[in-house]
Amino acid sequence: MNRPSAALAVILALATLPALAGPAGAQDPAAAQGAAETAAKAAESPLALEGLTVEPSNPGTETLCRLRVKIANHGEKIATAFAFKVEVAGHELPVYRNQVFMKPVPAGKTVELALYNFWTSETGRPAPTDGKLPVKVTLREARWTDRSEEKGVEVWKLQGPVAGLPVEASVTVPLKKTAK
Repeated sequence: MNRPSAALAVILALATLPALAGPAGAQDPAAAQGAAETAAKAAESPLALEGLTVEPSNPGTETLCRLRVKIANHGEKIATAFAFKVEVAGHELPVYRNQVFMKPVPAGKTVELALYNFWTSETGRPAPTDGKLPVKVTLREARWTDRSEEKGVEVWKLQGPVAGLPVEASVTVPLKKTAK
């Protein structure tokens, strides 16, 4: 990590500490350390989730929704091989455990990636009673990629892992009220 990134990580970590303090300055040291580590990781990662879209924007229960995420690459190489964790209403969607998305995101660019559709409610995961559907996407892993040309053929070679992950984004989708 270079010095400006380290300094930024320390500043972000220190900035989160007052927000964690409870009444009279009471604070859970483990929670403070976890928040500081999360802030530091977000500051050091060259990848960011800059947008999360769920459509329709106001679904009903038992509605199929499309999920898209915008990935920004602030690094100097192409990034790909994205592994995600997706949670809907606090329940992890198992389909993401063994899936890798190979769409390339060039250095300095932001690319929108379509993820898997999901239902607002299903067996084992009823629709939230408060009418708000939280959706959280975590980018767990990604790899740098080298692109070259060999004998007129474009060749992509996976390089090392992207540092500073995981990073996450979340959105709360209001559910349509149903008549009773």
